[in-house]
Amino acid sequence: MDVGLKRELEAKVYAGERLSREDGEALYASDDLAWLGRLAHHVRTAKNGDRVMFNVNRHLNLTNVCSASCAYCSFQRKPGEKDAYTMRVHEAVAKAKEMEGEQLTELHIVNGLHPTLPWKYYPRVLRELKSALPNVNLKAFTATEIQWFEKISGLPADEILDELIDAGLESLTGGGAEIFDWEVRQHIVDHATHWEDWSRIHRIAHAKGLRTPATMLYGHIEEPRHRVDHVMRLRELQDETGGFVVFIPLRYQHDFVDSADGKIRNKLQARTTMAAPAESLKTFAVSRLMFDNVPHVKCFWVMHGLSLAQLSLNFGVDDLDGSVVEYKITHDADSYGTPNTMHREDLLHLIRDAGFQPVERNTRYDVVREYDPPVPLAERRAEPQQVWA
Repeated sequence: MDVGLKRELEAKVYAGERLSREDGEALYASDDLAWLGRLAHHVRTAKNGDRVMFNVNRHLNLTNVCSASCAYCSFQRKPGEKDAYTMRVHEAVAKAKEMEGEQLTELHIVNGLHPTLPWKYYPRVLRELKSALPNVNLKAFTATEIQWFEKISGLPADEILDELIDAGLESLTGGGAEIFDWEVRQHIVDHATHWEDWSRIHRIAHAKGLRTPATMLYGHIEEPRHRVDHVMRLRELQDETGGFVVFIPLRYQHDFVDSADGKIRNKLQARTTMAAPAESLKTFAVSRLMFDNVPHVKCFWVMHGLSLAQLSLNFGVDDLDGSVVEYKITHDADSYGTPNTMHREDLLHLIRDAGFQPVERNTRYDVVREYDPPVPLAERRAEPQQVWA
């Protein structure tokens, strides 16, 4: 990038001007990672100060049986396959209640597109979970699942969301987005939910008062221009609805070995690698700079590792997700050592050690509790910093 363009982009960022598609592609073309981080950190600090949000949550995957066979997915199983499972309602409730003593605030529920489960199973699960854990927010189902519910029930998304909200739903999840551009999407997904339906369903959810996350799966066969296009589409939808609370770049997981049965299900593996840490930091930074109308950017630590998660806080990120617990969608693919669970104290340490103030939130990003800021740097570095896996 020539000096003139660099100064022009810098001036636009500091003036608070909206960046264009061409600006986004130029930012991705820059190899000056420190400069990108400085710009993104400026925007992040202007929006959120030195606060880093997290929550105490548990991921529940009710079933891994799926009608689709998306090219990148190691989670899905076919009916009758080894390790295929579907939870009964009471099993889901028992799993959720395991964390009741840790003041759980959110259940995050994502599933396969089960070919035979009836539609009524899903609102019933939500009702039972809400009855068992009335103070816990239910963030459940991707737009892909909502469209699947349309197919198996014959109901429109509007009515489906009404019934789910009545059962306790407080947010959709952001999944099913992957990369919206058809040039890439046709090679990576095996379901019917593309940009038109994904955006339609989130638009309906926002109109009903739900606040939802948006995601992007990066680091596979897409190019930077596809990432910029993805953010531009979401930014335009956010201009219309204002319903997105957080943007989450998710790092594609390149299978080393499937942890369940040793089988490689990832059809992209032969021609892909995982994004390097520098590429992840660049993606966070450019996303923060481009997505000027969403309040938060999250690093999902499970997909990036704890050291990179700490670094990301200086590249536009102000949210680290939560305690998670047993995130099978990633851990059925990776083997690079992220833990299954981070407890509240682990997250507090992680955030403070990076030099930021921890703030516990709920699903809608309301503040639950603000914690003390980190101790002075000299005290934190009295001993060598721990290097997280």
